[in-house]
Amino acid sequence: MRWTLIEKAEASKINHLQKSIGVYESIAELLVKRGIESFEDAKDFFRPDLEKLHDPFLMKGMHEATDFILQKRNEEKPIMVFGDYDVDGTTSVALMSTYLRSLSFEILSYIPDRYEEGYGISYQGIDHAKANGIDLIIALDCGIKAIEKVKYAKDLGIDFIICDHHRPGDEIPEATAVLDPKQEDCDYPFDELCGCGVGFKLLQALQMKLGKPQREIYKYLDLVATAIGSDIVPITGENRILAHYGLKLINLRRRPAFKAILEQTKKKELTITDVVFMIGPRINAAGRMKHGLLATELLCETNLEKVKALAQDIELYNASRKDADRSITEEALKLIKDQKEEERFTTVVYQSHWHKGVIGIVASRLTETYYRPTLVFTKSGEKLAASARSVKGFDVYDALESSSEFIEQFGGHKYAAGLTLEERNFEKFKTKFEEVVKSSINPDLLIPEIAYDSEIQFKDITPKFIRILKQFAPFGPSNMKPTFVSRNVSTTGFVKALGEEGIHLKANLTQNDIVITAIGFGLGDKKKLIEGNKSFDVVFTIEENEWNGDISLQLNLKDIK
Repeated sequence: MRWTLIEKAEASKINHLQKSIGVYESIAELLVKRGIESFEDAKDFFRPDLEKLHDPFLMKGMHEATDFILQKRNEEKPIMVFGDYDVDGTTSVALMSTYLRSLSFEILSYIPDRYEEGYGISYQGIDHAKANGIDLIIALDCGIKAIEKVKYAKDLGIDFIICDHHRPGDEIPEATAVLDPKQEDCDYPFDELCGCGVGFKLLQALQMKLGKPQREIYKYLDLVATAIGSDIVPITGENRILAHYGLKLINLRRRPAFKAILEQTKKKELTITDVVFMIGPRINAAGRMKHGLLATELLCETNLEKVKALAQDIELYNASRKDADRSITEEALKLIKDQKEEERFTTVVYQSHWHKGVIGIVASRLTETYYRPTLVFTKSGEKLAASARSVKGFDVYDALESSSEFIEQFGGHKYAAGLTLEERNFEKFKTKFEEVVKSSINPDLLIPEIAYDSEIQFKDITPKFIRILKQFAPFGPSNMKPTFVSRNVSTTGFVKALGEEGIHLKANLTQNDIVITAIGFGLGDKKKLIEGNKSFDVVFTIEENEWNGDISLQLNLKDIK
C-alpha cells in the first residue's frame, strides 16, 4: 500500500486557527486540511446549525415545482411518488410520501422492480400511473436522463417533477420542474446533496410556501442521514448539518422501522458508519432480493406489530443477500484466476445466472481484491446489465462515456455506475473499456493508497485530543476519520491472530513506555512482522472500543511497515 501524506497545510493558517479557537497545533492542522481556516468556519463545523441550511428556492425549478404541487392539492388529484430501489431512492419515497400525506394528498408510492423494470423511471411505472388516474409523478433519485420516458408520459397527459442528484446528460427532460443541483445553469450553493437531500429541499420549500414552520419536517432527517451515509456523498456543507441532526434522531430510535432494525445491537451511539453497515444493507436487501417497496413500507409504517413483521422479512432477505454475495464473489474470483486476467487494467466478468441484486456488492469486493476499475455483468431479460465500481482517483463514469458506442444505457457517479448493453456487444465493450482505462489511468492509482493526515507520537493521544477528534464526526467522503502515522513502535509481547484462519490482528503496542491496544482487521498476515523486539511503523485511526458497557481507547490499524 502507498502511504501518502495529505497535502501539507500552510503554517500561517494553522497558527492563525490555533490562536483563534485555542486548540492543539495538531488539531488546527487537521481542521485546515478540511478547509476550516477561521473561527466562524470552526463554529459551523463543530456546531452544525439547521438555521444555516440554504434557501431551497435558490435551486433551479423550485418555484415551479412547489406551485405545481400545491395546485394539485387544490384539484384534490392523486400523485405518484416514484423512487429508485436503493437506500437513497426508498428513503426518498418514504420521506416524500409521508410528508405529502400529512398535507392530505392521496399518494401512490412506487418503486420499480429491479428485475422487471430496471433502474430509474420505467414505462411500466408511467402506465401504472395512467391506469390509476394520476397526472403527476414526482421522481426522486432518478430521472435526470429519462428524456424519452418523460416524453412518453407527457403524451399520456402525465407531468413530471424530477428530484435528482446524478450528473445530467446533454439534454434535460421536458418535465414541469427539474431539481438537480448538478445542472450547469443551477446556481444552488451546494451540489453534493443525495436524492433524499434534494427531496428534503422540496419539503423545505413547500413548508415555506404554506407558511409552516421548518421544525415540523426535521423529523424526517433520520431518513436523509441514512441516505447520505449509504449513497457515499461528501459529508460537508449541508450534508454535514443534515447528517448530524439525522444521526441524533436515529440514535433516539423514534422511527419504529429503525427501532426494529436496531433491536439486536447493543451499541448505544451509532455512527454514520454503523448506519451504513447496519441499516443500509437491510433496506437495500428488500430491493435486491424481493422488492424495494417493502423497504419503503417498513420506513413509513407506524404500527409496531406490522413493523416487526416487515423487519423480520427484511432480515431474511438480508441473510439471502449475504449468501448470494459470498457465492458469486467466490465464483468471480475463480473466473479471474482461470482466465489469467491479473495483468489487465480492468476487471470485467460475466455469468448469466448471477443474481442481479448483488452484482454491485460483488463489484466492490473484486475492486478491493484486485484494485482496478471493475464491472460485474449478469443477464437481465434480453440484455446484459452491469454494476461498475472504481478505484480512488479514477472516474469510471467518464470511462463508460468514452466506451458508450457499445452501451445501450448508463448512469451513475465517479466511483459507481450501472449500465446495460446487448449481449453481442459484450466482448467489444470489454476490449474498448480496457483500452480506455489503460490509456487514461495513472498507474499509481492501481496501488491502494492510505492517505494520512499527520505523524504523531503516542504521548499526543490524550483524553482531550480524543474528545476533540470525536467532534469531527459525522465522518464520510471529504471528512474522513483522521488518520495518523506513528514510527518506531514495538509490541509489549502480546500479539494475537484472531478470526477465521487468523485473518485479523490484535496487539498491545508501545512507544516511549506508553502502551495502547490495537486491532488490525485483515492484517493477520502481518503477525510475524511485528513479533519479537522489532520496531515498525503503523498507520491508524483512533477509536473507542465499546465492550460489555466498558469503553477503552483502541488504535484501528490500517497497515504496518
